[in-house]
This record gives sequence, C-alpha cells and structure tokens, in this order.
Amino acid sequence: MPLRLYDTLTRQKRVFVPVNPERVTMYVCGPTVYNFAHIGNARPVVVFDTLFRLLRRIYGESQVLYAANVTDVDDKINQKAAEEGVPINVITTRYLDAYHADMSQLGALRPTFEPRATGTMDAIVAMIGRLVRNNAAYQAEGHVLFNTQAYADYGKLSGRTLDDMIAGARVEVAPYKQHPADFVLWKPSKPGEPEWPSPFGPGRPGWHIECSAMIDETLGLPIDIHGGGNDLIFPHHENEMAQGICADHADAYANYWMHNGFLNFGTEKMSKSLGNVVLAHDLVTKVPGEAIRWALLSAHYRQPLAWTDDLLDQAVKALDKLYGALLRTEDTPATHVGPSVAFLEALEDDLNTPRAFAELHALAGRLELATGAEKSAIKGELIASGRLIGFLAGDAQAWFHRGTDAALTSRIDGLIAERIAARNAKDWANADRIRAELTALNVEVMDNPTGATWRIKEKV
Repeated sequence: MPLRLYDTLTRQKRVFVPVNPERVTMYVCGPTVYNFAHIGNARPVVVFDTLFRLLRRIYGESQVLYAANVTDVDDKINQKAAEEGVPINVITTRYLDAYHADMSQLGALRPTFEPRATGTMDAIVAMIGRLVRNNAAYQAEGHVLFNTQAYADYGKLSGRTLDDMIAGARVEVAPYKQHPADFVLWKPSKPGEPEWPSPFGPGRPGWHIECSAMIDETLGLPIDIHGGGNDLIFPHHENEMAQGICADHADAYANYWMHNGFLNFGTEKMSKSLGNVVLAHDLVTKVPGEAIRWALLSAHYRQPLAWTDDLLDQAVKALDKLYGALLRTEDTPATHVGPSVAFLEALEDDLNTPRAFAELHALAGRLELATGAEKSAIKGELIASGRLIGFLAGDAQAWFHRGTDAALTSRIDGLIAERIAARNAKDWANADRIRAELTALNVEVMDNPTGATWRIKEKV
C-alpha cells in the first residue's frame, strides 16, 4: 500500500507523493543546546528517525535528505554562558556532544544535515532582506519584524483565530509593532551577548527565522515533510510558514506537516520549565536504549504518551519476548527476506507503530511453532522487520546478559546449571536456595521447556 501520512495543515491522512522521488526532503526541529535533553525531547527524535528509516527503504538511502537543526543562539544559552563565564560555543558544544551520544543510545541515525544557527547567519540575514524588500517585514527601533498582515493565510496551520494567536504568542508586546501579532526577525543584542553584523544593525536573529533560513540553505524550499512536536505548531511553525512563503512568494513551504503528541509526566506535559523532567542522559545509564526507544514508540506518534516506570518495564518485557524467541531458535538460520507485509502496511499507515509492534509479536509467536524452511523465513521476517525501525540488531544472548562481565556471567551460568540439576532431582529446597542467590544478584530466571534463560533486571 502507498505511504500515507497525517498532514496537520489539511487535517487528514494523505498519500505521500514527494516533489522529486530521487530527492525526498524532511526537516525536523532539533535541540536547543543549553542542557541535557529530557525524554520528551527524545520523542520527536525517535519518531522521525523511524520515518527516516522507512523513507530510505521506499526511496533508497541516498535519495532521502533529512535535516535537523541545532539552535545554538538562545537566551538560555547566553545565560548559562554568562553564569560560567565562558563563550557560548563552550556550552553548545558540551550539550550537543551529550545529545548526540544519548540519541545514539536510542538507536537514532544521524541526520543527513545538522545545520547550526551560528553557521547560517548569512542566509538568515539574506532572507530577512528579502522579506523587507517584499514588504512582508519592517524595521523599527533597531528591530526587524515580520508583518503578519502581509500573509493572508496566517493562522491556517494552527487553525487559530487572530485573537487567539495574539493571546497565545510568545512574543514581546512592544509599542513599535504595527500589529500585536507581528514577531521579531532580528533584534539588538544585550550588553555582553554575542552579536552579528547586518544591514539592520548589529544583533542576532529571532527564533523562527533561523529554521526557515536553515531549511532553505540545506534542502531548498519547498520541502516534502516538516516535523516537530505539537507544541511547535504555534507560534513556531505558523511563523516559519508565513515568513518562508512571503520571502520568496512561494505557493508552499512544506507539503506535509507532521507533529508528534506530548510526552506527559503524570498529568502535565514534561517540560524543563516545569521541572518535571526525566533526562535521557540519565535514563540511558539505567535502561537499555532499545527499551527506551520501544517505550517512545509504543503509542501512536500523534497521541499523548504517559511516561512511567511501568511503561519502561513493559518495554523491556516486550523486547524480552522477541529476543527470547530468537534465542530459543538460535540454531535456525534466518532466510534473508524483507519485513513482513503486515508490518510494512502498519508503518505505511501513518507510522502505526502499535500495530507494527503487534506484528513483531505475532511473528515471534509463529517462529516458535514453525518448522523447516517456514521457520527460517519467519525468523528472517522478524529480524528484518525489527531492524527496519531500530530493534533486534543485537545478539539475543547479549540482550539478556547485558551489564555482566565474564566472571559474573560464568557464576550465573553455573548457578543456573545447579538449579536445573536440583529441579531435575526434585530437590526443591536446594533449587529455591539457588534461585534466592540469583535474585540477590539481580538476576531474573526465565524457565522454559528446554531449561532456563536469565536476564539482569533494570533498576529504573
């Protein structure tokens, strides 16, 4: 079936048709690097990494260009740099390196392009100049502002009325604005803040113009897909679309707009400003990144996701089942086939990962019941399906024995063998004693008809 994606702009699923099948373009708003990323920041990374992988399967790896920006000009970055008495690039390099390491643990591929705002200043200034020449922007008291009245469709993406947009806009209410909804494209830097030269005076860009310029410079406008979290629909993406279209009098900015739902902690959206965050940087030291990725994809990407320890526990157990099936069939060679048809159909239906996960479990169940060539084919489908979206790439036994060295592994294997012998001899007291010793080692024993396997339990 053809790939269908839900488009925020038209509010419907649409068959995906790229402008050029030999050059499919996708842009996703990336991190602002002033601190470690929390797990809510990781949700769009994992969601759009999954789409990136699927697009590369459909169109070819070299045909899909994926850009995710880095915001390295920001008030919070400036504040942290001032507090530490260092240049802003010291702060941004530190947290970008950590971001890359943490997202890699979650199985996210590096985007094709990773433009930075500080490296795109010429393009930013040039785009602002085009907006001014097109009467879509104006200068006032050292600022350059976008004239929202110049774009008749302003509000179309978010579906908000003008009054709602004015009330909800995270923009400064200032007397030099021609209209309350107008937003800053360029502004003077405060004393001690970094600044760049421009025809409008020295200063730095507003947030929204950075993304439009980075997209134009790396991918060219219009692009096929623009992604990000629901919280970016307004004002960020609304403003991006308005300025991008007005800068070049284009008919479109992005042909498909995709937004993932919030990740909630309790009853509230996870947010650094609210202080209710779980840092991905900390979590990857306690839980396998593969399990975190599974948890992030366990709900449909457009739905909210409640983040709990139980969700992570369920993710680990789900992967235990899949790796367990592979471990119990380790003597069966896998036929080199592609993902199953049902699995692909689930993904091609607007990235329906819950349905895709159900198909992985169905394949695992069929694998252990099949025989001969069918068993090899099913195993091949299971592995290919999982690996397509970032799972089952590791060794099955290593999955269960993670976090143990050779000495501890040998000790556990010996205890398991002793317990099996005790059970076979119906020496239940000794079997229970050995199991208690294994439990003290944080080992979970998983009995099966042919013996037992084991895993180290996570401490979330």
